[in-house]
Amino acid sequence: MSPRTVSIVIPLLDEEESLRPLHEALARVIDREGYVAEIVFIDDGSRDGSFSVIRELAEKDPRVKAVRFRRNFGKSAGLATAFRVATGDIVVTMDADLQDDPEEIPNLIAKLDEGYDLVTGWKVVRHDPISKTLPSKVFNRVTSFITGIKLHDFNCGLKAYRRELTKSIRMKRGMHRFVPALAHWQGFRVAEIPVQHHPRRFGKSKFGAKRFVDGFLDLLTVVLLTRYVSRPLHFFGWAGTFLMAGGVAIEGYIAYLRLVHGWIMNRYPLLWLGVLMIIVGLQMLSTGLLAELVANVKGDEGEVSILETIRAEGV
Repeated sequence: MSPRTVSIVIPLLDEEESLRPLHEALARVIDREGYVAEIVFIDDGSRDGSFSVIRELAEKDPRVKAVRFRRNFGKSAGLATAFRVATGDIVVTMDADLQDDPEEIPNLIAKLDEGYDLVTGWKVVRHDPISKTLPSKVFNRVTSFITGIKLHDFNCGLKAYRRELTKSIRMKRGMHRFVPALAHWQGFRVAEIPVQHHPRRFGKSKFGAKRFVDGFLDLLTVVLLTRYVSRPLHFFGWAGTFLMAGGVAIEGYIAYLRLVHGWIMNRYPLLWLGVLMIIVGLQMLSTGLLAELVANVKGDEGEVSILETIRAEGV
């Protein structure tokens, strides 16, 4: 039986001080477990000495590889690139800030061996300020409810993937937060295990209020492009129908006041609110119908292309 090949992928931005101790910890785990491994650093446009440290590590350890972006493109772009260059049968991702523990890698891989395609970490005890943990809890609960996959920690950087999954996931900007949901919707088996989390030793967190807002906007994008890409009217239709129904109910109440009392009793703001809801609801329904036409046209073109390919192959 050939030894297991593991690619450890580490996206980073300005983590110069963390890289040497992280490499030492990874090397200990790799040597102890007997993995045939590579350590792939993805430098996402760092402005400190991070890449110089990576170059130094690569000279000492042939297992170290690196990709350097000219500017900051974001974590999703880093992971997408890493998934293309990684060669291992198993791909493990982790953050470079020393908060993810390399000792958890064997536990993630052991869970994969139970038949799962993706295993994600759950930071049960999290060593971050409340300004980061509280929004994260809200985000995780909302994401779990909307996506239908019950996880506690969608955005944990510590994950293990089978290579088949990394080849099939399309990683667009901001989608790294939702890889478990994307995998789940494609039929892959997803699991979660508790992992150790450590306080940040160097530098400062890149988390901010903007990333929290961006996360929810990206969630809407993921839902639209996965669940509703072939039936967009269902996405826009529910919202449009709700608004129209609310508007009609309000206008019905206004009409009742006018007929029974002869005047609407200073309800003019309510009158215009009802009119606005009906108009916006109609616009959303119209948008859904147009999107449905576009989706069906693209679907027909895709089907013709597939049929031509099958004939060309003589099947």
